[in-house]
Formats: sequence, structure tokens, C-alpha cells
Amino acid sequence: MRIVCISDTHGQHAQIELPEGDLLLHAGDISSSGEPWQVESFLSWFSAQPHPHKVFIAGNHDFLAERNVDLFQEMIPPNVHYLKNEGIEIAGIKIWGSPITPWFFDWAFNRHRGEDIRRYWQQIPTDTDILLTHGPVYGIRDLTFDGKIVGCEELNAKIWEVKPLLHVFGHIHEGYGISEVNGITFVNASILDLQYRVANLPVVMDWELLLKASISEVLTE
Repeated sequence: MRIVCISDTHGQHAQIELPEGDLLLHAGDISSSGEPWQVESFLSWFSAQPHPHKVFIAGNHDFLAERNVDLFQEMIPPNVHYLKNEGIEIAGIKIWGSPITPWFFDWAFNRHRGEDIRRYWQQIPTDTDILLTHGPVYGIRDLTFDGKIVGCEELNAKIWEVKPLLHVFGHIHEGYGISEVNGITFVNASILDLQYRVANLPVVMDWELLLKASISEVLTE
């Protein structure tokens, strides 16, 4: 299973060259301000991609997904899976997705740190293989340009209980890249940089290699 990871395309999806793969994941901010025409443009592009399985979540810019849920759901093509604090199983891989991020100037899907946001993370099943969230955990690929660590502490606490093999996110554009920490591969797949320019490549992960690495780690413990 070849997994292609992207995030934070903010309406500039047409400029992206996607590599081949079996599963295409988008970690939110599909639009710049969540206008219906912006969402429609993305969904038309996303559904047309050749990847057999396509899964996405919303982000803090995607206001339509929170303010007009019925319209948003009606726009989603049948060959595309949208996750909102829920999971799906594809080819035996259990994926759970959420658009929730810590409060920041009252954007879409913002929740206050502490108990308010923790109740969403408590919904993550312990058998999750891939966690797809818009924002990062605290301390991993969440450092902003001005030196602030802005990831979610409550998500950090939960992820070590679940221990998915792969956590895909975006939100903090300057955190783009891959980190492997204690058996979890963290991917900040932000395509745009801090100036909202297409600057980063999609991240490709090989699921079989992740599984082998996980088994090897268990055997050597």
C-alpha cells in the first residue's frame, strides 16, 4: 500500500503534481476561506485523482464544513471519503480523522485546550493504524516561525496511548517534513509554505515498510 500524504493546499491543488499511489490522504485546509465554489473546485480535483482510495478531513479554513454541514456533505463525491471525528477501514488499515485544532482566533473547528478538546481525542480508537488530524501534537513538527510550540498537548497525551503507526497532519506550514518518534511516524504534509506558496512535495509512505519497522522494533525490545 503506497500512501500519498498532502495537506494545506488552500485552493492551490491544481498546481500540485501527485505521485502515484493506492491511498491519497489530505489533512485539511482544502480551501482558503471555505466558500462553496472553493470546496467544489477541490472536490472535483480530488475525486478525479487516480488513487483508488481518497480520504480527507477539513481544516480551520474550511468554514463550510462546520457552518453548513448538510451542503458540505452533499458536495462530496461518492468515490471520496470525508472523516469528521470518525474512522474508516481501507484494505485492512484503520484510519481515524478529525478536523479539530486548539483555539486560534475563532477559526473553523477550533476548540479550547483542556477538557473541551480532550473529549474529541478520547474518541480515537485504540486500534487506529493511521491518525489523520489537521493539527500536530505538541512538540513534534509544530514549531512556528517565531519559535512558538503550538501543537496540542491533549492530543500528545492520547497518541502515546493509541500508538498509530502513522500520524498525518498539517496546519503549521513551517513544520513540513517527517519525524519518527518511539515507533510512530509523524508526517507534516503541508504543501504551502508560510507565504502560501506551493513549496513542498507530497509525502509518500510505504505501509508495508512501516509495518516491518514496527515488527522489528517489537522483536528487539
